[in-house]
Amino acid sequence: MPYSYRDSGLSRRGFLQGCAASVTAAVTPLLGWAEGTGHAPNHAVAGPAQRILPLDTEWIFAGKQGSAVAPPAPGAGGNQITLPYTVVPLSWRNWDPATWEDVWLFQRSFRVPGPMRGMRLFLHFDRVMAGAQVSVNGQALAAHLGGFLPFEYEVTKLVRPGENDLSVRVDSRWLNAPPSGSSRGPRSIDYLLPGGITGSVSLRAVPQIFLSDVFAKPVDVLDGKRRIELLCRVDADVLPSAPVRLTATLRYNGRRIATTSQTATLEKHDQEVPLVLGDLQAAPLWEIEDPRLCDLTVTLLVDETPVHDSKVRVGLRDARFSTEGFFLNGSRLQIFGLDRHELFPYVGLAAAPRSLRRDAELLRKSFHCNMVRCSHYPQSEAFLDRCDELGLMVWEELPGWQYIGDADWQTLAVRDVAAMVRRDRNHPSVIIWGVRINESANDPELYRRTSEVAKSLDDSRPTSGTMTPASRKNWREEWHEDVFAFDDYHSAPDGSVGIEPPVAGYPYMIAETVGQFDYATGRGFDAVYRRTGDPALQAKQALYHAEAHDRAANFPQCSGALAWCAFEYGSLMNAWESIKCPGIADVFRMPKLGASFYLAQVDPAVQPVIEPSFYWDFGPRMPDGPGSEALIFSNCEELRLFLGGKAHGVLRPARERFPHLPYAPFFADLRADAQSKPELRIDGYVGGQRVVSRSFCADPAQDRFWLHADDHELKADGSDATRLAFAVVDRFGSPRAFGGGTVTLAVEGPGVIVGDNPFPLEDSGGVGAVWIRTEPGRLGRINITAQHSSLGMAKESVAVVRA
Repeated sequence: MPYSYRDSGLSRRGFLQGCAASVTAAVTPLLGWAEGTGHAPNHAVAGPAQRILPLDTEWIFAGKQGSAVAPPAPGAGGNQITLPYTVVPLSWRNWDPATWEDVWLFQRSFRVPGPMRGMRLFLHFDRVMAGAQVSVNGQALAAHLGGFLPFEYEVTKLVRPGENDLSVRVDSRWLNAPPSGSSRGPRSIDYLLPGGITGSVSLRAVPQIFLSDVFAKPVDVLDGKRRIELLCRVDADVLPSAPVRLTATLRYNGRRIATTSQTATLEKHDQEVPLVLGDLQAAPLWEIEDPRLCDLTVTLLVDETPVHDSKVRVGLRDARFSTEGFFLNGSRLQIFGLDRHELFPYVGLAAAPRSLRRDAELLRKSFHCNMVRCSHYPQSEAFLDRCDELGLMVWEELPGWQYIGDADWQTLAVRDVAAMVRRDRNHPSVIIWGVRINESANDPELYRRTSEVAKSLDDSRPTSGTMTPASRKNWREEWHEDVFAFDDYHSAPDGSVGIEPPVAGYPYMIAETVGQFDYATGRGFDAVYRRTGDPALQAKQALYHAEAHDRAANFPQCSGALAWCAFEYGSLMNAWESIKCPGIADVFRMPKLGASFYLAQVDPAVQPVIEPSFYWDFGPRMPDGPGSEALIFSNCEELRLFLGGKAHGVLRPARERFPHLPYAPFFADLRADAQSKPELRIDGYVGGQRVVSRSFCADPAQDRFWLHADDHELKADGSDATRLAFAVVDRFGSPRAFGGGTVTLAVEGPGVIVGDNPFPLEDSGGVGAVWIRTEPGRLGRINITAQHSSLGMAKESVAVVRA
């Protein structure tokens, strides 16, 4: 017989009061509203009887604890810190896994606020790198392995009145869990894994019966049957004897579009209840240029009393891969994007949500990508939320890189796919699941399991993975996913980027291309596109990216290309001082010459662009300047060049060499007299009208120091942070090639510097950055002074407001 309120020893009224405690009270927002959108974040769960106690502040970091696993005694001592937090101090380079590969202790205490008492309590972790042993009041909970996905524990029976002790042993060693585990150690995968509590921690309070998950699947959005099929998971600690009712309401900009209701008898403590929201012709579609999002609220009622709400942000769209390419909402769309790592200078994987959101903004608004691959692990919800808002499509994949471990390791890999899909299947930006370990050998049984679990949880998206040239030879026998994806790094006979033709009978796309290779010579080595490297090689990076996207677009059957990669990242594989340099932007997110191609791929009516893929410099490393085939990326129809104030030439885009790009590059003969150091001016014309002009100074004697804070208002939560970028620039504001000197920073007010101070510029090519982070509860203004060793002083100021 199902356990009911009668079995619980409560009266019927008492049971309902337990479910609906604080129904009429003001509801504390769980995750807040997405900044600047007016929409709830994708996974917000709020409403009747819903409470969250954030636990990101007032942690004591007690340092190394060796390999001991017993729960520590309270008050072990240490430094007070705020999450997210990396266990060792990091610079922007020279990361050494030996410094973090240990077991580390985090502790704090907490009290359960009055409105949360008597409710079910769940301790939630966004992510911990790479293993966690959690204890509550001395009671050890099940260990968790894996550093990229959330996990939680019900601690209702462990929490006591008054002070509660919480400790987390963070195991940052090389564990037998994806992506690590290879006997070759950290050098066996192409990204580093600095340990720590790299996300938020919270205590979530819910009623005795609540909605633990809602999957909102848009169906048939292009015809008259447009609807959302809902699968709602109800978690009932106590089963009610009477049926419950679920209601679902969809709104756009506050206007109700549709509502539905379903009655269900709960026969299990964990039960799925389906609903359908139909007649949605008035609901707008999610498009990359107009990513309209709707707010869905599902309410659980017991005896017609609302006891819990789940709020989900929904984007209705139809994303399909076919043998004729990729189609979004019925229209052919060429995929144009980059791969992205989530590693940041100084903090590793523990970046502030603001920084994570800004990566999405850079990719969509600055580099004009319409898709990003989350390589090679599930990435943060803050990043995915911003992708939803910006219309940036996402390939998301399970953690891994080439290596496949033993049976236990593979079980964790399958678990990670399930956790990834459950967490992120309501994101309209996610259009494909990567269910194969990146560039791994084929494992038919493992990939049958990963594909099946993805399909069982979400049959609305295709699956894919990546293949290497070696495994492509036998692809017909080894490929089991929906979309064939290939990492294509081969050179064409003429020394340009090669793109293989699509395979027959499968939807096809390029998952990686370009990378760290010099296609003209066939070399791929440590720092080919490092900002301080050979300027002639640096200038080629944008050309290779342009060639890759142009060649991919040559095949109508190819859905498009994701190039390697957006940002430099920490690695020990073919890296310079632990930094791998194939990014079109550096680790500080400052665009390199390689970004010039992407910066120009935008309608000139939105933003006219002129971006040279060279440095205007006649120093010892470039005595002849950019040379006879200097590359300029622009979305203009015509460029007019002036050297030293005199007309130098009129250029047209090289459409014959790049017939498939929206905006082909220009080539210019810019051999010049180095002694005169002439200024270069480039005017851009569209429709016969000058729409943009840029100038460049070759004389370093006129250089100046540039300082810029990305944000001028932060929240006093102790984790919010903004990038403070600095550079040596010419008198017109363009970066000076190989700028030097040292930057020394000073901060006054409620903030701290996260980064190297002082900062020598020689090894970073004349540019750099630190982050300015707030302190918990301290309001006011952060005043930053930056002193360059020879170019003078610059100042910035950031307001800190209540969180």
